[in-house]
Amino acid sequence: MLDIADDLNRWVQEGRDFAVATVVHVGGSAPRGPGAALAVDSEGTAIGSVSGGCVEGAVYDLCVQALQEGKVAVERFGYSDEDAFAVGLTCGGVIEVLVTPVAAGAPDRALFAAALSAAARGEAAALARITAGPADLLGRAIVVRADGTREGSLGGHPELDRTAAGESRALLAAGRTGEFVVSENGSRCGSALTFLVESSVPPPRMIVFGAIDFAAALVRVGKFLGYHVTVCDARPVFATPVRFPEADDIVVEWPHRYLERTATDERTALCVLTHDAKFDVPLLAAALRLPVAFVGAMGSRRTHEDRDRRLREVGVTEDELARLHSPIGLDLGARTPEETALSIAAEIVATGQGGTGLPLTGSRTPIHHEASGSRPRSGSPLQRVASS
Repeated sequence: MLDIADDLNRWVQEGRDFAVATVVHVGGSAPRGPGAALAVDSEGTAIGSVSGGCVEGAVYDLCVQALQEGKVAVERFGYSDEDAFAVGLTCGGVIEVLVTPVAAGAPDRALFAAALSAAARGEAAALARITAGPADLLGRAIVVRADGTREGSLGGHPELDRTAAGESRALLAAGRTGEFVVSENGSRCGSALTFLVESSVPPPRMIVFGAIDFAAALVRVGKFLGYHVTVCDARPVFATPVRFPEADDIVVEWPHRYLERTATDERTALCVLTHDAKFDVPLLAAALRLPVAFVGAMGSRRTHEDRDRRLREVGVTEDELARLHSPIGLDLGARTPEETALSIAAEIVATGQGGTGLPLTGSRTPIHHEASGSRPRSGSPLQRVASS
């Protein structure tokens, strides 16, 4: 549901009745992960997607039915070998969707509105819903904030809310959308109830060091991927809004000093494009000791070798150096700033998702990898997910 929070939040504000189908479990080569959603309002308007087109028509009908009947439902879709035209996933995967009506007068309307509003504002919040278990508990939800406070109640055993909130907060802290199972009394030893937790967190950061033409192209690609992009350079003549109109922040400061004082986390991508030792060495020495998602540096093979030597001289360990992606980017044969930005972005995605960077043609690697949880929902592309 939080996958399309911006639009759904607008529908809530407009007082629309709607139903949402959310992917809660995937198997095999499914095109979308848990958290992907499709919604239909009372006028028949549809937004979002759960399968990239394979079963959208059938899910649309389920949403219409849920609106009419006011009942939560779970439906499973998979590929049909017997009938290629049957409703199913032609990619061979399996998905399960939870269909939830959200009528204007429904008791849980305010709860969903709170989760959608938080996600639309880019605030940290998790929506936890029961996706498998007794019929009377199916679809029940709570909202959990980063500070551990919760809204709503699942009903049932008093410990159930507490356990669900704790598990949800852990997923939220990691920026992940995923599942967990507990017993009806809240014990982690049981498996009577399955939850899907959709996490919404502020956009992940991409910090681009070096205000060069390649950086301008990387800023555009970073924004397209849903990052909050900062450009940092010590030279005020180059680090200007005119040169980087799409950047969220432009900082004129020595790169290593800025990195020491700014906030980073396990989703942050650091791209060092300065390829100048007086900037690179102190910056990378600090960057490689931070728990960030990606550290990459531009430069030729000769620059890379010289930089490695200098980093070792200032005490960077072999394990720390092993985290450095240098020369930055995948081998796409890139030449222009735009092509180079594409190769850098491709390496960042491959690193975060566990991809190989090899062509899919002729390879036997999975098309859809288990995600590492590095990219949660942030107002645009949501991290697809997690544990299934």
